[in-house]
Amino acid sequence: MIETKPFRLTESVKAAGCASKLSPAVLDKVLGRLPRQYDPNVLVGFDHADDAGVYQISADQAIVQTVDFFTPVVDDPYTFGQIAATNALSDVYAMGGKPITALALVCFPEKAELEILERILAGGLSKMVEAGCVVVGGHSIRDDEPKFGYAVTGLIDPRKILANAGALPGDVLLFTKALGTGVISTAIKKGKAESAWIDAAVQSMTTLNRRAAEVIQHGTFRIHAMTDVTGFGLIGHAREMALASDVALRFFSKNIPILPGALECIGAGFIPGGLNNNRDFAECLVGYEDGIADDLKTLLFDPQTAGGLLISVAPEDSVQFMQSLNAAGVSAVQIGEVVARTKPLITIQR
Repeated sequence: MIETKPFRLTESVKAAGCASKLSPAVLDKVLGRLPRQYDPNVLVGFDHADDAGVYQISADQAIVQTVDFFTPVVDDPYTFGQIAATNALSDVYAMGGKPITALALVCFPEKAELEILERILAGGLSKMVEAGCVVVGGHSIRDDEPKFGYAVTGLIDPRKILANAGALPGDVLLFTKALGTGVISTAIKKGKAESAWIDAAVQSMTTLNRRAAEVIQHGTFRIHAMTDVTGFGLIGHAREMALASDVALRFFSKNIPILPGALECIGAGFIPGGLNNNRDFAECLVGYEDGIADDLKTLLFDPQTAGGLLISVAPEDSVQFMQSLNAAGVSAVQIGEVVARTKPLITIQR
């Protein structure tokens, strides 16, 4: 009898998850050439590389729109669907909005088992239900590499938009998840990830940023800027916040949370191509204090899937805000601070 090799989602694609995104250098070059449209109702467009677009529809209401889809980061179809949904929803939460509807985006091999597709869709739907977001339709095409995600629409008060612009010198930088999903996903693809590493990464990638967004929405904390850390890594998204806010950022390396196994993956050479693209694009703006380990430097550019929120909050509110996040089950930690614009744009301290 001929033994058939079990089908593994991660083996069917060249790059996993947000590591499959185009290089930020490519996007920066192409988007910079496009003509700008003018519409006074566009409150947030793509000029500052923000997480989602915001369009005002009335004096007290605006819609938040985003789209995100990618290749598998894990082999279990249901879990992949959950991660894809969590990642797509995150951009709405990162703007301070509430997701309400979603359209599914499906790319799937014509000859693959339909049960796999069903499980992917079921996993995604489970997270949409958890978020209170209704899936109203979608679109599918044949593709040799499976891909899945959603276009999500949310609502937001136009006076309470949290863009990546607005960070002020003196602000405290909080972060709500640990780094390392990109390198761990690469280890999964290679069949080299330990079960404990996978479990921790999956737990992170399937945790909605909903609770953090609700703490912000229902509180009176002075949040000046916010973004989620996804495909461009911590440094890439920090760069966008610094440039949009005309400030510089300082990170404390010892405070940056790291997923179990992430540094081991880097040491073993499980480096996704997206990480190298991120590093080539943004490291020229980074200054390191003496003594920063090379593996940590690498991790700062790791493309995250369904990553945490990077939040710039007024120093007077930072302690109470962090306590409120922790009380809501969000593992928020202070990883840095905002300073006046200087060179280098981003500093990594011990």
